[in-house]
Amino acid sequence: MIKMSPKQFINNVLSGVAIAIVAGLIPNAILGELFKLFAPKYAIFQTLLQIVESIQFTVPLLVGALIAMRFKLTPLATAVVASSAFVGSGAAQFKDGIWMLVGVGDLINTMITAAIAVFFILVIGERFGSLTLIILPTIVGVLASLIGVLILPYIKLITTGIGNLVNSFTELQPILMSMLIALVFSFIIISPISTVATALAIGISGLAAGSASLGIVACEGVLVAGTVKINRSGVPITIFLGGVKMMIPNMVRHPIILLPIFTTALITGFVGALIGIGGTKESAGFGIIGLVGPISGFRFMDHSPLLSLLLVFIAFFVVPFVSGYLVNTFYMKVLKLYDREIFKFLV
Repeated sequence: MIKMSPKQFINNVLSGVAIAIVAGLIPNAILGELFKLFAPKYAIFQTLLQIVESIQFTVPLLVGALIAMRFKLTPLATAVVASSAFVGSGAAQFKDGIWMLVGVGDLINTMITAAIAVFFILVIGERFGSLTLIILPTIVGVLASLIGVLILPYIKLITTGIGNLVNSFTELQPILMSMLIALVFSFIIISPISTVATALAIGISGLAAGSASLGIVACEGVLVAGTVKINRSGVPITIFLGGVKMMIPNMVRHPIILLPIFTTALITGFVGALIGIGGTKESAGFGIIGLVGPISGFRFMDHSPLLSLLLVFIAFFVVPFVSGYLVNTFYMKVLKLYDREIFKFLV
């Protein structure tokens, strides 16, 4: 058995999921709204829309395959993990005598099933020699898939329950909950956890989803302001384009970096709630990447197109980046709680 710490195991799983989510959901998230505009008039855009929507169905397979790749498994083992993840996701369901695809399934259960399959494969190792060719797909694949299928209903109850709870709280206390959700997602984006995976897993929508997007942008606002004078231009540009996770080492080494991030997230979430920025579970984890968050927020506005566009621009670009700069300056130069070195990119 390959020796590996629980922390490294979990990090490999989360890293694989993050890459799979981007590969499977980015095409529709970025191009889907554009294709929907032209699909009624032009057949080619209808076909393109169907293509980017179909790519989403590959997410469970991508999750399994990319998690396996993070563990450097063999091609056969990778295929076994991918097939187990697909079955455990619940994306394919048998109803009325036929199999049908029902979205991307439950992402958390997909991760768990893939992790179980990987664990079994690591335990077995090379103990069975040439018999591994038979044992992996027939024993490991079937057993991991069975466990995934058995726990799926319970995992779905938990994930949908969390999503419903968050959404209901947002309806009861829209401003407070929007601020808290923005704060939580401002932390998730600079952690090893995938914001997209989290949003999909708990199924947040409406004001909660919009607040999640704004929390991500708030984190970007602070990091862009902090890194722009101490790093080469490529660092703040990469962060602005969505590469926030490159700053995880900085967060681990200098936890105080979370102070301006959280403060800006609370401000941005507050303004977003007042404006009424909404979203979907598919858009919540992207922020301004591909303009996914702003486009989704625009669709939820009830004002005139021009006013809606202005309010979305203020919520996603003016408030998080201006307040990020001001908050960071206040903590750094007025209160002198930290210096600019905490934003030095750690290669």
